[in-house]
Amino acid sequence: MSAAGRAATGAAASADAISGAGLDVFVVAGEESGDVLGAGLLRELAALVPAARFRGVGGTRMQAQGLVSLFPMDDLTAMGFAQVAAGLPGILRRMREVVAAIVAAPPDVLVLVDLPDFNHRVARRVRARLPHLPIVKYVAPTVWVWREGRAPAMRPHIDRVLAVLPFEPEVMARLGGPPTTYVGHPLLGELAELRPSAEEAARRAASPPVVLVLPGSRGSEVARLGATFGEVLGRLRGEVGPFDLVLPTLPRRRAQVERMVANWPVAPRIVEDEAEKRAAFRVARAALAASGTVTLELALAGVPMVAAYRVPRLEGWIAPYILKVTTAILPNLILREKAVPEFLQWHIDPPAMARHLAELVRGGPAREAQLAAFARLDAVMGLGAEPPSRRAARAVLELAAR
Repeated sequence: MSAAGRAATGAAASADAISGAGLDVFVVAGEESGDVLGAGLLRELAALVPAARFRGVGGTRMQAQGLVSLFPMDDLTAMGFAQVAAGLPGILRRMREVVAAIVAAPPDVLVLVDLPDFNHRVARRVRARLPHLPIVKYVAPTVWVWREGRAPAMRPHIDRVLAVLPFEPEVMARLGGPPTTYVGHPLLGELAELRPSAEEAARRAASPPVVLVLPGSRGSEVARLGATFGEVLGRLRGEVGPFDLVLPTLPRRRAQVERMVANWPVAPRIVEDEAEKRAAFRVARAALAASGTVTLELALAGVPMVAAYRVPRLEGWIAPYILKVTTAILPNLILREKAVPEFLQWHIDPPAMARHLAELVRGGPAREAQLAAFARLDAVMGLGAEPPSRRAARAVLELAAR
């Protein structure tokens, strides 16, 4: 029997072992990416164990899969030293509420999705009160970027880490972290929605070119990058002539984005519907993006890009002394090469960014080099195996059954 077959058989046995009494899963997620991951996991768990019940903290996507959320997921979202400090009393109150809910009615398994600073503290408190409750961490903390000591610190209170990047199990093992399983990035299950049909590929090559601009999903990111991105796009128009500009955003960011683009020299078409966003990815010629998961989404869609990121000044001064990586762009990290040009913090340079972006729009060696690098992602990330959310669900079930 193949490894995939053995895994499927194991998952079926785990599901059978707990299906009679159902499955009670407590899940805690934060931010949009965590909500997406959590929703996929809940969907697959429900397919394997139809009587499964889900409670905890999550956003609209997880709630659509049946999660009963204790409070709005946004209460847990904080980015940066200053934001965390300002919201600390509220975050600590929510942490106490989460732990109390788990202890009052222990679930079969606790799944903590991303949000490491909050969720690791929840895990420690729950483990102290419920030492035999299985605890899963979905998404490894970025110990390969900074704070390597988090890996061994997790081991006493996390039973299994589910990693979404292929190099993370080796890093966690080297640093003495908990047992870690690579389940795959959820974007691998969405390639059909990201990659163009023949007709869309023709539009991608046609004029005027479609250019995507993605200034980030957090309000702070939009605020810090908005003016810079507007300048880059104005310069791009001077380099390549007219183009169709599309700006995907979240519904709750639309008002902020509309204020931001009011003074841009190129007016974008703002889209907030997920299907519209994916349609734009399938025809886009190039993109200007904030660092984040979206850079991997663009790479898997075959859209060459220029990436940038800016943090508050204090964090910018501290970062070089604590970061362990030489790139902040996910495709570059996964491929272990600087395939995507990146402009970070003090090195943000609108004229240079516009020149790089113009090369990608016009075509030539720079564009072809990025596309060739992106083509290697399928093999590196394990495309063709079981869908990532299903692999994650199997791992959760196996731990719950034990």
